[in-house]
Amino acid sequence: MARTPGKPVVDEKSATASGGEDDLKEATPRKITRRCFLGTMTAVGASTLISPSHLNAAEGFEGWPNRFGMLTDLTACVGCRSCEKACNEANKLPRPSAPFDDASVFNDKRRPDAKAYTVVNRYADPKDKNKFVYRKMQCNHCNEPACATACPIHAYNKTPEGPVVYNENLCFGCRYCMTACPFYVPAYDYDSALEPKIVKCTMCYGRVKTGGIPACAEACPMGAITFGKRNDLLKLAREKISKSPDRYIDHIYGEQEVGGTSWLYISGVPFEHLGFPTNLPKRPLLEETKGFLSAVPLVFTVWPALFGMCYAALRHRDEAAKEKAETEKKEEVKHE
Repeated sequence: MARTPGKPVVDEKSATASGGEDDLKEATPRKITRRCFLGTMTAVGASTLISPSHLNAAEGFEGWPNRFGMLTDLTACVGCRSCEKACNEANKLPRPSAPFDDASVFNDKRRPDAKAYTVVNRYADPKDKNKFVYRKMQCNHCNEPACATACPIHAYNKTPEGPVVYNENLCFGCRYCMTACPFYVPAYDYDSALEPKIVKCTMCYGRVKTGGIPACAEACPMGAITFGKRNDLLKLAREKISKSPDRYIDHIYGEQEVGGTSWLYISGVPFEHLGFPTNLPKRPLLEETKGFLSAVPLVFTVWPALFGMCYAALRHRDEAAKEKAETEKKEEVKHE
């Protein structure tokens, strides 16, 4: 199968879907009813009787076999930030304070936040001090995401398509996911203090599940970002490395780190020079911490989930009351 840099490596029809991330609603659990809430409380209470050994239930899971992924070739990236602009538009994020063609942003090392789900940083090339290497940073969509393991309310979900998505309607703001992520990606939206919300890249899940490709891959003019089946991307990465050993180091970042990620990287310089964490285990973090989790008193894992459900139920009630009040107000205006 022929492969074109920057184009999707897929074995099925691809057609970009419009609308950004609106389709995430289908991956969002239903609203909490009183009956559902009481049932969950009962289930949570019963879980205190379950043996801690069941915390190892996810052991051996290696992601979905036919999941998609992304391959970023850092030797091809020129720092144009077209991916940032495309991501901003696809997710309907606010315009940045500095234009996307303003190179002054490279003076600081940035991280994804509530206003930018992906950022590009610039690093000095250790091979040539007169050149730069650019790194695109976003959620890496782990095969076994630590954020999902740490979340006591199960607000995270690893989809069969590959993206790790987040349900803000369940979140109660504990921010355990931010601490658990080995790549320091999830960000907290401090502008909505009364509406707890974690924000991060979703790998354009709304597009992917309808046969399209993520906005950043579609927008990259240099072909530095390739979308496709993860297994095909690994083959493509190995081919590039074997054909041009002088251009690339012999390492596909994300192939094995913390059990593997859906976002993969190849580079011409060691990854530690580009701010990548390189001391990560090959096993998923769940397996690294299962002994600790088995020893944690259940009160510290069960009760946060219970309080989270309480919060979600109250929030749903308040939203319903607000909608009812607005409807009644509109009716009053009509009859005046």
